[in-house]
Amino acid sequence: MISESSFGYVADLLRRETAMLCEPGKEYLVEARLLPLARAAGQPDVDSYVARLPLDAAERDRAIDALTINETSWFRDLAPYQAFTDHMLPPLLEARAATRHLDIWSAACSSGQEAYSLAMLLQESLPDGWTARIHATDVSTSMLERVRAGRYSQVEMNRGMPAQRLVTWFTRVGSEWEVSPQLRSMVTTSHLNLAAPFPPMATFDVVFLRNVLIYFDMDTKRDILRRVSTRTARDGFLLLGTSESSLVVDEWTREQAGRTWIHRPHGAGTLAPSRSAAGTAVPLASTGA
Repeated sequence: MISESSFGYVADLLRRETAMLCEPGKEYLVEARLLPLARAAGQPDVDSYVARLPLDAAERDRAIDALTINETSWFRDLAPYQAFTDHMLPPLLEARAATRHLDIWSAACSSGQEAYSLAMLLQESLPDGWTARIHATDVSTSMLERVRAGRYSQVEMNRGMPAQRLVTWFTRVGSEWEVSPQLRSMVTTSHLNLAAPFPPMATFDVVFLRNVLIYFDMDTKRDILRRVSTRTARDGFLLLGTSESSLVVDEWTREQAGRTWIHRPHGAGTLAPSRSAAGTAVPLASTGA
């Protein structure tokens, strides 16, 4: 098992570079994530590998990348996606009738299942003549490479992908499934550390910032939410993870949408009764997600 001093160095490195917390009790996780890197670097154990990190910037970047949490699945938790189609798209379609375009931010996108889940819903829900762009960002460069590749193993596809959408939007390539060019053309990627100042960015109609704030301390959480508000349209929407939805900052108001909570920029008003974006409900789990 990783030594106390090595774990302390890694926890400090992760917090310094990403603001993410790696608290005592996670030694097993650090050991599991770094052991393959140690072996690849020719080190006998994780402690020896960690001792190398202060002197090797490239290896430090690889270690940080490996330690970034990358838990995800297709249509994860379902309710946020139902809120997206039933409660967010209808008013946005009315408000953006002149431009017929939507910009969506999938923050902390991991390997891309969230971004491509949204792309599928948009392809199935938007009226003819509309376009949409999904901007996927993450602190992990290896995850962004996976988003761009758009290829997933059968095990990954089994985590929430309905059979009908699998055959509609993916092609089998060897032992993997590749997302269609149509969906891939909707998704752009860039490296972004949520805890650092944001680079110049577009203003987004919807921001998915789910299941990542839990890894930051409270001051960082509030700072991220404040800065996200500056990149969200005044009539736009923010979706957080289930355990994060009770976070409150002055810039946001919270309201219930179906079985989940959504956030709106302060002063945006309240939602009208829900209806589907294209006049008919879009099934999310017709084959069990």
